[in-house]
Amino acid sequence: MSTPASTGLSAPSAPPVAKERRRLPRWWPVAALVVAIAVLSLLRIVTGADDLTSAGTIGATLVATIPIMLAGLGGLWSERAGVVNIGLEGMMILGTYGAGYFGYHYGAWAGVLGAIALGAVGGLIHAVATVLFGVDHVISGVAINIIALGAVQYLAALTFTGKPGGGQTQSPKIPDLPALTITPLSNSLGDLEDKEWFFVSEVAALLRALVTNLSVLVIISLLLLVVSWWVLWRTPFGLRLRSCGESPAAAESLGVAVLRYKFAAVIISGSLAGLAGGVLAIVASSNYRDGQTGGRGYIGLAAMIFGNWRPGGLLAGSGLFGYTQTLGLRQGGDSVHALLLAVAVLALALAVLRVRSTGPLVLGAVVALSVVGTLLLGLVFAGPWWLVLVVLVLLAAALAVMIITVAAGPRRDGIFIAAMAAVVGGVYITIDTVPDDFTTMTPYVITLLVLAFASQRLRMPAADGQVYRKGSAG
Repeated sequence: MSTPASTGLSAPSAPPVAKERRRLPRWWPVAALVVAIAVLSLLRIVTGADDLTSAGTIGATLVATIPIMLAGLGGLWSERAGVVNIGLEGMMILGTYGAGYFGYHYGAWAGVLGAIALGAVGGLIHAVATVLFGVDHVISGVAINIIALGAVQYLAALTFTGKPGGGQTQSPKIPDLPALTITPLSNSLGDLEDKEWFFVSEVAALLRALVTNLSVLVIISLLLLVVSWWVLWRTPFGLRLRSCGESPAAAESLGVAVLRYKFAAVIISGSLAGLAGGVLAIVASSNYRDGQTGGRGYIGLAAMIFGNWRPGGLLAGSGLFGYTQTLGLRQGGDSVHALLLAVAVLALALAVLRVRSTGPLVLGAVVALSVVGTLLLGLVFAGPWWLVLVVLVLLAAALAVMIITVAAGPRRDGIFIAAMAAVVGGVYITIDTVPDDFTTMTPYVITLLVLAFASQRLRMPAADGQVYRKGSAG
């Protein structure tokens, strides 16, 4: 009997084994929160920006985060079922009007229900267009945003003009919802916060924000995030809904009513986006106002993408935007200036992680580029024009040499991140405060940077955005 060696044939090799994706431990959100608090505490001590971690800042951050989180959660429900929902902004606009109209006429809780109902109407329109008629999801979403804006402006002028405190661009005042305050605990935590102890005072400020004037609608919104996670990942309903976003043909072949699940998901998506508008009108403000959403529907969509279409990451992305937005409103110049130092250090750490496998020479060069570049750029703005020119030429030459050195390597993007760290660090040591005109840009810049760095690990549902026809499973 001949063997593979005697016949000159090699034995068939085993098929390659797919590398198992490393999963983060279950306790990583707690660890990330502890690290974030420690970093902010250290940053407060180094820079003297006391408002970075105050209870007032954290409380305002919660109010700013919730509308973005709810809009992103609406997008999560929709896209997990395979329907892209660009119309979140329009559904939020409908929600702000619903809260203003029903809240003024029938009370605060009626305003909450009105916001949810009008958002659901927007979701229903999107579902009919995309699921039944097969309209392109992006076109339908953009149309809803445009129609909702015009419809709400018309309805506001029709229903609020002549009312006390109302007009074409705003509704009369909406009654307040109940808020949670535990006075003895709040006072004790406030005393501990005032001591300015490292880490301990920051934890006290966080806890104090959770027991001081916390709107019941904020609590309900956070519970909705937990409920959504449980329904989508721990129930048969959620499994069937997510299968519609991964492979609707396979789901239909197993008896799943794909169109029904898509319809339900998009209507729930609109309801959550409408509730996000209700939070803006009732909690963040006290009435409906024209232009109140300010693009938060799009930011919610970006937070959902940053969170990799999962609730935990969505909350982190929404919190990041809400926090940077709040800092811009509370001692914005000093607080945002302090954040520049954190961004420079984190960018340097990321650059080191990207190039750590390229050898000690390149690794040392990356660190040197960031540190020396930071110092030189800081001196450039105070020197004569010829010093500016010399420094810029030297930095450009050093950067060019490093890029050529590692151009063929897999981690050459670390060089550019190191250069960014140098620029941000140079700006930090050059100026004492960030001008107010630039503090409003901070949330959007942070969002773009985070999405750029997180883009390599993102995985959207496989059938997201695809038009599906009943019976496609054959």
